[in-house]
Parts: sequence; C-alpha cells; structure tokens
Amino acid sequence: MSNGSKTDGSKTDWDRLAKTDDQGIDTSDIPELDDDFFRRAEVHLPGKKAVTIRLDADVLEWFKGQGAGYQTRINQLLRQYMQAHRD
Repeated sequence: MSNGSKTDGSKTDWDRLAKTDDQGIDTSDIPELDDDFFRRAEVHLPGKKAVTIRLDADVLEWFKGQGAGYQTRINQLLRQYMQAHRD
C-alpha cells in the first residue's frame, strides 16, 4: 500500500483525505447545534498578546524591583491611561 502524501511519523493519508467528499463523512454521532446552543455559547477571546516594547532602563528596573507581577502592573497602568484618554 502506498503512503500517498503521508509525512514522516503520520499515519494520515492527506491526499485521500483532501479528496474525500463531505457527504462521505459520518456525522451521526455529532449533535445538531440548535438555537439554544448559540444562545448559551460564549466567545472567548485571547486576553494577552506578546509584544516587544522598549522602556528606559531605570523605568524597567523600578517596575522589576516591585517584585513578581511587574508586567501586569505595567499593563494596568497602560489600560488606565488608555481609558482616561479615549475619545
């Protein structure tokens, strides 16, 4: 039997899977998503995003000197500034 486009370590035949028609997929064990599902659904957005920011050395040292959680405190101060200066 040919491996098709299987990658090293993968047992999935991706070529065959890509050619599979949606009608050939058995979804009988998946419940229908009714209106009640969508009424109760919650959207969870990512809370944080990693960035690189350049700070004056003395500012960074001062915040780090405050102990664990200095990044959270910097974020809180930036949020307060943002909220105070919104249009």
